[in-house]
Amino acid sequence: MPNLPSLGLRNRNGRAAQPVARKPAPVSAYVVDCAVYVDGHRLEGTWNHADAIEEVRRRGTGFVWIGLHEPTEEQINGIAETFGLHELAVEDAVHAHQRPKLERYDNTLFMVLKTVRYADTETRTATSEIVDTGELMVFLGRDFVITVRHGKHAELGDLRCRLEDDPEQLALGPSAVLHGVADTVVDNYLDVTEAIQDDIDEIEAEVFEPRTKIDAEQIYLMKREVMELRRAVQPLAKPMQRLAEGYTPMIAEDVRSYFRNVEDHLARVSEMVGSFDELLTTLVDATLAKITLQQNTDMRKISAWVAIISTPTMIAGIYGMNFDFMPETGWRFGYPMVMVVMLVACIVLFKIFRKNKWL
Repeated sequence: MPNLPSLGLRNRNGRAAQPVARKPAPVSAYVVDCAVYVDGHRLEGTWNHADAIEEVRRRGTGFVWIGLHEPTEEQINGIAETFGLHELAVEDAVHAHQRPKLERYDNTLFMVLKTVRYADTETRTATSEIVDTGELMVFLGRDFVITVRHGKHAELGDLRCRLEDDPEQLALGPSAVLHGVADTVVDNYLDVTEAIQDDIDEIEAEVFEPRTKIDAEQIYLMKREVMELRRAVQPLAKPMQRLAEGYTPMIAEDVRSYFRNVEDHLARVSEMVGSFDELLTTLVDATLAKITLQQNTDMRKISAWVAIISTPTMIAGIYGMNFDFMPETGWRFGYPMVMVVMLVACIVLFKIFRKNKWL
């Protein structure tokens, strides 16, 4: 994965910021963290959402960052009223299952991103999940950013720590957090696509390896997961382009250039996913052709053995008709002669079929 610049990953000297081993203490079961940032630094103390935004507006500077995990409608209503969140966006954040999108409600931006995680399992079945998906919603205002996460992965604790270690970037405001979230999600896309690339390379080598049995189910499973990844990646292209082009003044000018880097990453992922789909379609066709060829080979072997077995059966059937006047029925050497004829006929047919590669 190319090491492109991203907000929250570098300090003032341009060096990569090292993540620290601290994790914010959960405020409640669904509020993962609630913090106030002024000039890029986190204020000490534990805050609830009402006190946090009141402190920011009293100072006239800084912003609030609230992280939520799968809140219910009752749990998020208080936050929605305090920050003036639109009811339609709140409903989407609660119920999830949304396509990636970017919407503007008055002075608030609402962005939906699909999170992905590669599930590395030894054995896979038709019901296995290679790409585990979740959702991440971001409410962005002039002095606040609220992240709502659905799913068991894509935690933002490390991102928060990295941004807190880079006050210069965090001082750019809530849009710096939005970029950090988008950058983290798209970087995960790159990691997943590279893992899928390795799986597809293995399948491709197996398909075109001579004398190997192909499990077409694995190819269909991989194709299904690539389609799931495509549904997460492709709809995000337009929202990312709008953020990079200055869709709203809530995105700081200094942050837009970083969104262009995220857009480039996303374009690369989209191209890889498209190539995966085409390659898997080709592998499906090749697998079906190989299976058809194998079935034809099996049918030829079956037909050859049937022909060999039918020859002595035919001779035995003729001499089993019990007519009174049949050649050699009274001859002492009739039986040995018939057995020799059967054996010679079977051997001749076997050699003919073997020469023609039917056996």
